[in-house]
Amino acid sequence: MSPDTWTFDLASADGWINLVSAVFMVVGAVMSLGAAIGLLRFPDLLSRMHAATKPQVLGLFLLLASIGLQMRTWWVWPVLLVAWIFQLLTVPVSAHMVGRAGYRTKHLHRELLTSDELEAVVQKAAAKAAREDGSGDGPERQP
Repeated sequence: MSPDTWTFDLASADGWINLVSAVFMVVGAVMSLGAAIGLLRFPDLLSRMHAATKPQVLGLFLLLASIGLQMRTWWVWPVLLVAWIFQLLTVPVSAHMVGRAGYRTKHLHRELLTSDELEAVVQKAAAKAAREDGSGDGPERQP
């Protein structure tokens, strides 16, 4: 990329595209940085997971849009769209699996939860599994 592609001559369309691209890049980078800081600063797994997923998806979208605007070719947009859709599909699934594993292994601060709808379901499943395999983890079994 040559140095003159980043000119901000607002009298031309290229100048406006460069300006919008630069703003998207800075805002996307700040959002991704915020996600990284949230991973380090938040106290438990669930809040860290929220910090990692929410701003990261929008930050990536803005960075990809900035790349698309700077490339100024139409063939790059389908590739960027596929990358963003892949993120939209995988981030919620991976966050769900990490949250589920963290909940079941008790790697979260329960006092920070305002409600816990999953507790009864997990206890019921554990009791059912204990009855089926005969272990002593569930309710007492009669001989």
